Amino acid sequence: MLSASWRFRRYRIFGAGLFVTFFLGGAATSCLYAQDYPPDRARGKAVYERHCQHCHGMTGQGDGPDAGSLKVSPANFQRFQSFLKSDEELLRTIEHGVVFSPMHSWRGQLTDGEMQDVVAYIRVLSQQTR
Repeated sequence: MLSASWRFRRYRIFGAGLFVTFFLGGAATSCLYAQDYPPDRARGKAVYERHCQHCHGMTGQGDGPDAGSLKVSPANFQRFQSFLKSDEELLRTIEHGVVFSPMHSWRGQLTDGEMQDVVAYIRVLSQQTR
């Protein structure tokens, strides 16, 4: 039978292990997914042309070749509403999609860096008419 002081020490060691695992391990994990470089418009343009242009169009006006067959029109990035959206809003839309629309989630298909690069390129498109 273990003494009360040994059980207390065992729980302290276990608690310290949990702290290291969840807090320090979580911080290390989040660093692995962070983009180590600033978003790049050129990389974003390449990703946009490969994955987004079919619906949103070459200039981001929502007039891509697939746009006509969609029940909900794709976003027009040259409209003032898109210009007013924050980078976080755009990133959340790319990452999670839009409910009841053809804009699906790109999480798992694009890396965090690629999504941030696309947001940087969308900013270029949204400023073309300004």
